[in-house]
Amino acid sequence: MSIQEKPEHHPALWVPTLYFAEGLPYFVVATIAGLMYKSMGMANDRIALWTGMLGFVWVFKPFWSPFLEAARSKKSIVLLFQFFGGASLGLVALALHLPDYFAVSIALLGLVAIASATHDIAADGLYIASLSSTQQATYAGWQGGFYNVARFFSLGGLVVLAGYFEKRMAVAQAWSLIFGMLGLSMLLLAIYHLWALPAGRNVARPADGKSVMRGVWLTLRDVIIDFFQKPGIWLAIAFIILFRAGEGQITTIGPLFLRAARAEGGLGLATAEVGAVYGTLATVAFIAGSLLGGYFTAWRGLRRSMFFLILAMNLPNLAYFFLSTAMPSSLGVIGAALSLEMFGYGFGFVGLILFIMQEVAVGKYQMAHYALGTGIMQLGYVLFKMVSGAVQGALGYQHFFLWVLVSAIPVLLLSRIVPIGRHERAAEADGQPAAV
Repeated sequence: MSIQEKPEHHPALWVPTLYFAEGLPYFVVATIAGLMYKSMGMANDRIALWTGMLGFVWVFKPFWSPFLEAARSKKSIVLLFQFFGGASLGLVALALHLPDYFAVSIALLGLVAIASATHDIAADGLYIASLSSTQQATYAGWQGGFYNVARFFSLGGLVVLAGYFEKRMAVAQAWSLIFGMLGLSMLLLAIYHLWALPAGRNVARPADGKSVMRGVWLTLRDVIIDFFQKPGIWLAIAFIILFRAGEGQITTIGPLFLRAARAEGGLGLATAEVGAVYGTLATVAFIAGSLLGGYFTAWRGLRRSMFFLILAMNLPNLAYFFLSTAMPSSLGVIGAALSLEMFGYGFGFVGLILFIMQEVAVGKYQMAHYALGTGIMQLGYVLFKMVSGAVQGALGYQHFFLWVLVSAIPVLLLSRIVPIGRHERAAEADGQPAAV
């Protein structure tokens, strides 16, 4: 894809849309697909297993990220995978009418996941390459903000619309329309970005393609060796994986519990009602929790905050046990409970990001090791997501939600053992303020 030289546009014209485009396909694969399959009558264990397997794409994306440096520019990669992702979403819409729709749609969602993960790499690289340090800090809030606008748009907007369609047409037709809209949205964003995005050229790209590949292999090997030679790395890896034990299960089964019939122990909400409480009110609570969690950790320091961050992320899961026991019918009560759970999730998740950034990624290959750390973070999510359906099927909803609380105990214990705040203590010893 050729990209002509032209004056670069103001970051406000492309940063919001770029990160909206980054978030949209992720939420499709992580949550919307599960709600769609639930509406189409799939069992929880099957939904959790197969949508969980799609998450492995984000686990392994650090291993192909260096090869993207061989491309002419980061913009070309972003555009390619926005078009590819949009086309794949459109094909999902068509596949839902096939007799073996589940297998075909899962395969197509796998293509969406690959496009999304590769787009993430290129989009972040474009952001870093195109903006000065001051601009990066200025627009950092826009990144997370518009990434979560994609959550509003998909879970809050399109899921509500899917519920509207489900009442007026066949379920497969209703969700075909939704995935058609998702695909069209990505294609329109790609067309807009043809004009709006800066080039983000890979300035270190040699003319000799073989030299590029050889250099990439050697660097990748060194990055991996250096990562696993870090002191205490295996304990850190266990901590990262177990940190997401409760989250991986609750974020998978929670929306399915809301949709499940009351005779099955669920709340029996309509698709539109799930979108209203889970994609709007709960998302606002998640964003508020994330912001306050960051301020809380900056105030106390990561070492003194971690235990409380883990508690904040897991104790509010009691909200689901309350819902499975009280079985309220009021959307206000349900929305309040879910908002509490999502607030805690956002508040506590900050701890894992900062742990990877400040304890795992420090060293020679900071950016590459951060990517590996986030890949391990995704692995923890995927592993527990995949088994959550089978566990829920064996325990029932009430006991499953108690099990989720028990799942947080190992990481709480590890938080007292794993080295945290080494750099904070070093800064304090030197009489300098610790950076968070």
